[in-house]
Amino acid sequence: MPDPGPRRRTVLAICCLSLFLVGLDTTIVNVGLPAIGAGLGVGTRGLEWTVDAYTLTLAALLISSGALADRFGRRRVFRLGLAVFGAASVACALAPDAGVLIAARVAQGVGASMLSPVALAIVVNVITEPGERARAIGVWAAVFGASMAAGPLVGGLLVESAGWRSVFWVNVPVVAVASGLAAVFVPESRAERPRRLDVPGQLLLVAVVGGAVALLIEGPHVGWGSRAMVGGYAAVSVALVVFARVEARRAEPLVDPALFRRVSFAAAAAGAVVVFVALNAALLLNTLYLQQARGVAPFIVGLVTLPLALAATVCAPLSGVLVGRFGARLPLLAAGAFLTAGGFCLLFVTDGTGLRALSAAFLLVGVGFGFANAPITATAVAALPPDRAGVAGGITSSARQLGSAVGVAVAGGLVAGVEPGGLAGAARPGWGVVAGCGVVVLALAPLAPAVRSGRARVLRSGPGRGR
Repeated sequence: MPDPGPRRRTVLAICCLSLFLVGLDTTIVNVGLPAIGAGLGVGTRGLEWTVDAYTLTLAALLISSGALADRFGRRRVFRLGLAVFGAASVACALAPDAGVLIAARVAQGVGASMLSPVALAIVVNVITEPGERARAIGVWAAVFGASMAAGPLVGGLLVESAGWRSVFWVNVPVVAVASGLAAVFVPESRAERPRRLDVPGQLLLVAVVGGAVALLIEGPHVGWGSRAMVGGYAAVSVALVVFARVEARRAEPLVDPALFRRVSFAAAAAGAVVVFVALNAALLLNTLYLQQARGVAPFIVGLVTLPLALAATVCAPLSGVLVGRFGARLPLLAAGAFLTAGGFCLLFVTDGTGLRALSAAFLLVGVGFGFANAPITATAVAALPPDRAGVAGGITSSARQLGSAVGVAVAGGLVAGVEPGGLAGAARPGWGVVAGCGVVVLALAPLAPAVRSGRARVLRSGPGRGR
């Protein structure tokens, strides 16, 4: 009988490959936005939707996709997600106008929602030994962080060499390889007690998440105090209240409100949101500032953020080791400190700031980002039993994508309608948001799981118990 160790590592590699696709597509499009705008005649508003159509769909469907996988089979849903993601990537690459591109990005988000939480559930069920699982989550976090951070560099290289459509074509061969490997090596698994599907909860979640980000995107264009925006505020507020009441009354809710009464889990979800707000706001502001205000080539823009990608790749597995040995608090404190320092440095960016200084600031942001993901993921996974790993992965992944969408919306709103000469000043509040997100992570770190008996305390109880 073959040693199961290599098989576990192969499954981890396949799942990480799919995760790389999901993360890469969250940011790879950013650096191509000016080229997409020129090629399809799209303004800032349309470009924001090009990015957020993907992240919003992903955020809204991740939890349901995780629950579907727990019920119908994780490998089955995983392979379906790869097929949908690949087909949608082709549609994006062939899009003749902005409307088709945005619709195809929605389809990409549908496919991606079947990959991230499902792949995490597969890994959690294949790798059961706590120490090995902690290291695997560190690798997982490294791949996810590296994929999102590497997006601008890969995107810049592709846009300069083959045009903006190539950022979508590049997904196709990767999907083909991942699909073939999954068919051979990934075992099928299901939850022992499948949960019922929560259709009302899913529809209400789409309304809440989609409505909130739509308000952030449209506000700068239609006016924050306009009649349409006031109606939007009311509609989202009502949807949020109804969602909370519906979920509280269901025996098997999409999002269990009791989970958020566990302080450590709520802190992890909040941390996921703010970390990804910081990352995506920083990347989008940097892309628009360098390309439009200073005329920097897309590939050079990617090189400026390369230290971020490298730092995230190096620090994420180190963070996983720290979580396994000392608990989540130490790496979260490091994440908050470095994010705050990076955002603070970016506050002083002007039209004359050197690219090396920008890279140094992004290095600090990358270190913070790299340290953040493993403790956030580990805390969420520990809060639920293994047979609900898909739901645990879905909740934290949803929080990340919601943060991504909000970060893009906030950054886009700050620079909407601003002439190139004023971008440096217009972006300054955005850099303040990045630093502020770091401060929030520092405040949340003490709420992470405590250390007991020399190793991270694992939360084995149900949602009702405290930390």
